[in-house]
This record gives sequence, structure tokens and C-alpha cells, in this order.
Amino acid sequence: MSTRILYLFCSAAPPVFDVAQVIEKAQAAGWDVCLGLTPTAARWLHESLDDLAALTGRPVRWDYRVPGQPDVWPRADAILVAPATFNTVNAWALGLTDKWIVGVVAEGIGKGTPIAMMPCVNWAYVAHPQFPKSIETLRAAGVRVLYGEGGFVPNEPGKGDPSTYPWHAALEAIADLR
Repeated sequence: MSTRILYLFCSAAPPVFDVAQVIEKAQAAGWDVCLGLTPTAARWLHESLDDLAALTGRPVRWDYRVPGQPDVWPRADAILVAPATFNTVNAWALGLTDKWIVGVVAEGIGKGTPIAMMPCVNWAYVAHPQFPKSIETLRAAGVRVLYGEGGFVPNEPGKGDPSTYPWHAALEAIADLR
């Protein structure tokens, strides 16, 4: 089986602390994983960034490179955005690319890169009128959105349990993208 490149992009939501296990499972499934984070997620994981880079064999990224700098990652065969926060989902759907991972996935839609996304939001965020519009926009753009039955189901504010985040559904979704 040939190795394919997976960009795993994570926002700052509590399930991000399990990302090393997710990387290992993706690698066991034949993916060469490149880890990208939002700046806040990078701050949350700052003590483990070197270990995560060693695990993937590539630098962990969270910011745009300077024009003219070579890209340190190979081209992605697929992208998984999980956990995706309210901010990440809405910024992506609206095309607001001030965050590097949002810029990559916004461009990925245009490039035809297979993308799966699973949010991590509570029901108070979901009640905001922009969120369902953003979910629909991303689905209409061809993103495999894992939201609702079979994916992420919103929790009560302050009551989320990161251990119940359905990482298995996200990993199954990228297997289907292959």
C-alpha cells in the first residue's frame, strides 16, 4: 500500500489534546500525516510541539510561510479538519483566511482536494444563525461534513467531554476519501 499525505488540521477545542493518538491511528492506516494548528491550538500544545513534529516527521505548522520560502510539506492527498471550532467553520465558509489552516482549506476546495471536517461546538454556538449556513456552504462546496448523526453532535455549553469526541468517525471519513 502506498503512503498518501494527510493534512490534519486542528482548532483549539479540548479534543485537540488527543491529537498524538489520532496521528498514530492515521499512520497505522497508511497516511503520512502533516499536522497544522490554529495559533491558539499551537499555544495550547506548545509543550508537545516538538514531540508531535517527531511523531509526524515534519514540522507542525500554524502560520503562513514568508513569500519565497519553500514549502516544507508535500502536497496533500486529503485534508481532515477536526476538531473545527465555531470560528474555524464560519471563517472557512465565509472565506476569511487570516488563519493559515483556513487559507489552506479554502484553497483546497478550489484545487479539488478531498476534505472532511468535523466540528466541535456546543448547542449555544449552533443556535447562532451563521453556523447552519456555514455548514451548508461547506457541504455544497464538496466538503464531507461530519455533523449530526454519525459525526459530532453538539453538547451543552460547559458540559462537553473530550473523550467522547468521535475521532473514529473522522478517521473513517478520510479512509473513504482515499
